[in-house]
Amino acid sequence: MPIYHTLGRIPPKRHIAFRKEGGGIHSEQLMGHEGFTGTSSLLYHLHPPTTIKSARRVAEMKLEEDPDQTLRHRHFRTSGIAPGGSPTMDRTPLLFNADIAMYYVVPDREDEHFYRNAQADEVVYVAKGGGILESQFGNLPFREGDYVVIHRGIMHRWTFNPEADTPHLLVMESRGHVRWPRRYRNEFGQLVEGAPYAERDIHRPTELVTHDEMGDFPIYVKQYDGITEMILDHHPFDVAGWDGYFYPWTFNIHDFEPIVGRVHQPPPVHQTFQGDGFVICSFCPRPYDFHEDAVPAPYNHSNVDSDEVLFYCSKEFMSRNGIEWGSITHHPDGLPHGPHPGRYESSIGQKFTNELAVMMDSFRPLKVARAVLPMEDESYHRSWIEAQHRRVAGDGAERPEVMIP
Repeated sequence: MPIYHTLGRIPPKRHIAFRKEGGGIHSEQLMGHEGFTGTSSLLYHLHPPTTIKSARRVAEMKLEEDPDQTLRHRHFRTSGIAPGGSPTMDRTPLLFNADIAMYYVVPDREDEHFYRNAQADEVVYVAKGGGILESQFGNLPFREGDYVVIHRGIMHRWTFNPEADTPHLLVMESRGHVRWPRRYRNEFGQLVEGAPYAERDIHRPTELVTHDEMGDFPIYVKQYDGITEMILDHHPFDVAGWDGYFYPWTFNIHDFEPIVGRVHQPPPVHQTFQGDGFVICSFCPRPYDFHEDAVPAPYNHSNVDSDEVLFYCSKEFMSRNGIEWGSITHHPDGLPHGPHPGRYESSIGQKFTNELAVMMDSFRPLKVARAVLPMEDESYHRSWIEAQHRRVAGDGAERPEVMIP
């Protein structure tokens, strides 16, 4: 995250005594990725962050895959996922591999515990709802359409705006560090002219709230595919100040500036984030291609080394029939895919699309989680079939064309 940011009070130099107003010195903590060479921040605590009173394993989070590995296109309706529960503990797994895991959750309460994912970065797409992500780095407001990026190890707690819609969160867990695509940055890390967003579209924590409270404070840490509860002897949000490049941040999908051309542009123009073994893309409202013979709908294609997953944030999508808000389609490698029958032809001459979707392409095969199977549209892989043969009645009249389900 190559934008320097700071909140609160910090000393004039790093790694020197930073004295507290009532006596003693602040406890300094370096937090970052790739050891001491990646992006990092320095936090100054009122109390040492190491004063753990107890630790116990409280939950297992190991993902179970669908035992049926038949190769086919698949469609899942998240509307079938029961709402309720915790934003961190009650996530329904969707798809996963060694690099990336996708979950969906419709929480109806806020957590009493604090949460830290120690095994993955999280990119949380806020399909509905709004509120504030609390963390040691301060309060980070979020709203519908935001990608909330929470790097590995950042302790946080979700709070929701009761006046906003019920939260719907699409969670993507990355084993590697989530970042801006390399081609969007110059050698100094600045976003270049021509990138689909700029630094002013990136939103950082706005208000640092420092707590100085002693007691028993539960922290749930995800590591080794499970949850360990740690009891800290003080409120974990006791940071008096911090600075650096490592912190949670948001980017709203409506701030993505689509790249268009005279003819159809391939999906890499929609890329929003880069991960290790995957990319995340945003399909947003935009003008269609403007060549007089352009076909705006995508051509059939075979990505022989990647799986394509789309989360549909609207009922409209240029190349699809039969999807709904919250649908998720999985098109695995090894199979060609493309527009549904009629979509290719009907797109010709169209000027604009209001589609909105989040796409994740993984470069290793994805497994379907057993938990999402009850939400599957099992006929989806046959949805490209259109009746080509018309029955002719004895009088020579053609009967209406029938769609094969």
